[in-house]
Amino acid sequence: MNSKKVNEIENQNKETGIPENEEIPVEKHKSDNEVETATEERPKSQEEEIKEEVSLEDQINELKDQLLRKAAEFENYKRRTEVYQSELLKYAAESFILKVLPVYNDFERSLSHIKEAKDVDAIKAGLQLVFDKFTKALNEQGVSRMETVGKEFDFNLHEALLQQEVEDAPPNTVIQEVEPGYLYKDKVLKHAKVIVSKEKEETDSNEESENSETK
Repeated sequence: MNSKKVNEIENQNKETGIPENEEIPVEKHKSDNEVETATEERPKSQEEEIKEEVSLEDQINELKDQLLRKAAEFENYKRRTEVYQSELLKYAAESFILKVLPVYNDFERSLSHIKEAKDVDAIKAGLQLVFDKFTKALNEQGVSRMETVGKEFDFNLHEALLQQEVEDAPPNTVIQEVEPGYLYKDKVLKHAKVIVSKEKEETDSNEESENSETK
């Protein structure tokens, strides 16, 4: 700023009575953002509040309707599932019966031919054929017969009816099968009833030898 301009400002200050070092306050203008903020802070009218309440009620009612529809859909799904499971259990053996019926028919035919048949071997062959078909049908369903004789006794598989002293088998060995046992896949369907070997007792012979020595 040149000296001439400075002198003019000093003269003006002297005329107005404003000290040289005192700053002249400048009126600040509100920005657009400040104007918008002031507008937003304006209290809402009663009409606007009512409109907002109505809008919230509409949203709540819509959510309630959606919840009721979902609950109804789930209830219908639950009922369908229960009916399906009930039908599944009711007709669970259907596939097995379809496999057994041909065997049943073969057995029925074999019985009808026994009266007329004169050859015993032919009757035996017919019955063996029926038995083989029945065994195959059981195997296809996961049913298998246990092998017991010669195996070590296992209470998980076998039911011991009695124990016998034998010389040609180690103790606790299945020596005879009274009734067969069956497995259904990896589950015991029926325990096998068996006779189990036990160690031979030598008490009698020892007593006899002791008595002979005393005599």
